Amino acid sequence: MADRSTSQESHAGPDNAFTVLADYVALPRIGGLAISADGQALVTSVSTPSADGKKYVSALWQLDPSGAAPARRLTRSAPGESSPVFLPDGGLLFTSKRADPQVTEPDQDHAALWLLPAGGGEARQIAGRPQGIGSVTVAKESGDIFFTAAVTPGSIDAADDERRFKARKDAGVSAILHESYPVRYWDHDLGATQTHVFAGGKLAGRSADPGSDSDRLDEPRDLTIHPGGRITGLTANATGTAVAYVEQRRSGPSAERSVVVVRHATTGDVLLTVEADDADFDEPQFSPDGLSLVCVRGQAGTYDEAPRYTLWQVSLKTGQGHDPAPSFPQWPGSPRFASDGGSIFFVADEQGHSPVFRLDLGDGSVTRLTAFGSHTDIVLAADGRTLYALRSSYREPPTPIELDTVTADQDGGTVPSPADIGALPGTLTEVSTQADDGVPLRAWLALPDGASASTPAPLLLWIHGGPLGSWNAWSWRWNPWLMVARGYAVLLPDPALSTGYGQDFIRRGWGEWGARPFTDLMAATDAACARADIDDSRTAAMGGSFGGYMANWVATHTDRFKAIVTHASLWHLEGFSGTTDAAWYWQEEFGDPLKNMDRYNANSPHLYVGNITTPMLVIHGDKDYRVPIGEGLRLWYDLVRHSVEAKFLYFPDENHWVLTPGHAQVWYETVLAFLEQHVLDRPWKRPELL
Repeated sequence: MADRSTSQESHAGPDNAFTVLADYVALPRIGGLAISADGQALVTSVSTPSADGKKYVSALWQLDPSGAAPARRLTRSAPGESSPVFLPDGGLLFTSKRADPQVTEPDQDHAALWLLPAGGGEARQIAGRPQGIGSVTVAKESGDIFFTAAVTPGSIDAADDERRFKARKDAGVSAILHESYPVRYWDHDLGATQTHVFAGGKLAGRSADPGSDSDRLDEPRDLTIHPGGRITGLTANATGTAVAYVEQRRSGPSAERSVVVVRHATTGDVLLTVEADDADFDEPQFSPDGLSLVCVRGQAGTYDEAPRYTLWQVSLKTGQGHDPAPSFPQWPGSPRFASDGGSIFFVADEQGHSPVFRLDLGDGSVTRLTAFGSHTDIVLAADGRTLYALRSSYREPPTPIELDTVTADQDGGTVPSPADIGALPGTLTEVSTQADDGVPLRAWLALPDGASASTPAPLLLWIHGGPLGSWNAWSWRWNPWLMVARGYAVLLPDPALSTGYGQDFIRRGWGEWGARPFTDLMAATDAACARADIDDSRTAAMGGSFGGYMANWVATHTDRFKAIVTHASLWHLEGFSGTTDAAWYWQEEFGDPLKNMDRYNANSPHLYVGNITTPMLVIHGDKDYRVPIGEGLRLWYDLVRHSVEAKFLYFPDENHWVLTPGHAQVWYETVLAFLEQHVLDRPWKRPELL
């Protein structure tokens, strides 16, 4: 075993945002990044608790790329603002449920499209739809505006949509008639509305007039007269003559595939569809000259082979596509063309990080531009020499940074932002070891201040979800520093099935969740417990989603831990396979249970419930459609009938995640109380609000 320390944050005293849960949930949270055409302004959204503390709302802030000026708040409203995108003239579009003073007094229950003029003045609503506006994109050169919106099936125009929506509401009807699969997605029902793409045209330069209050888009053109499934990833070419988006389409009687659709922005005619029977396509981006498209191609997994993700560049003239980086070993995402079209920037998980890479389309070479951290929201300056992104890691939450487009392994210069978490209550270290088949393994280890051979810290094993994922980016939901502030060390390993270690590393666990992923986790735990500053007699395991599945598997296959916390977890694999919102995805790996039960029987933890002796805390939300509540209910019942010491924290109105500030605080209070009881041998203390 070997371990090495990264560059570490300064140590915090007892008074920091990770000590008091109410202070933690109030920390500002950055998300998204937009850049003006001249490169002189960046805009991000910052989320904080609402005035009543019951939800998070976001406001837009302007950042100075030069770093000379502090961040400046642009918007203020109780409903909040999101989805910022610049017009070529510097005007800023965003969506909000704020009230339009020219139309109605109270705030709306759906989002409209608003404009904050470049020349100053009040923001004003420029477009709305009866059931709200979703994503927004702008053609970089022409300024044409496109957006998505929810529409009631069968509606012929906005007036008809509003009539149908009102009729359902007035009649008290929430029923949905389904004629195809799927019927749900993550946390909401499908079928009551369909997503359409609209071409809104230009504002004809009127947005430059800060005194005007008449700016509104003309009646937007519906480009999806015959809509298909869910639509995401909306983007436009520079001249505004074409749009591309991702559409979910049926693939057989009970499956879906993601396809990229390119439409003419005036006629709505389909110019190109990027699709394959055995692959999904996502995240489309036009080249600067509008002649090609780059996207991500996901080769579907099968019973015998794990999925594989690559870049995919497609000629808009011929429709022919190819992988421009066939030798790149990791899974790329978020591709962006350079301003001259000669290279593509993208991110990919790699060894516990998610760097920014540059692919030179001339010679096919790939350069890693960042040395540390996980990167999202890449935006490119018009000069072609600079890009900006949000960087996070377990050392920092999402932070805006500046990179040049040439230099390898940069640290990146930070851009002043309004989100400050203060100092961390410990240090971050990397632990490495070997699996029992000789494959190298690595993990992050967050250590509390003062941990040493004389005062070793109790250890919490945290297991990531996915399962195709990695512990490489800051998480507000699963934040190890809250535990570290209370004296625990937190181990964040990447076992088999984790991304960032090559295709063979994923194959090691494909279809065998209870095999290599489990032994890898135990090997990483052994490596951490061998350290003098870790107390191997006081350990616990925790996980959510697939991590919850693994926590259940750990509970049924070892008694080495004093407590186990399992959140939104899979328990009965056959039952889960038909009730989850995307059943076909999991059956690609595990097979049809009516024809082959081998993998279900070999990997379903419910079959081993009789082995559990470790106290367990079960947590589940009733609005979780990815791992339905039946999994938590069956697990809880099985534990009770087998007399396992257990508790069940149930959220009637939360989904796969726990999203509200109050519930997040209660979640951590309960988890910490459970761990204190069983790991630290303290009396059980029921959270006050429970």
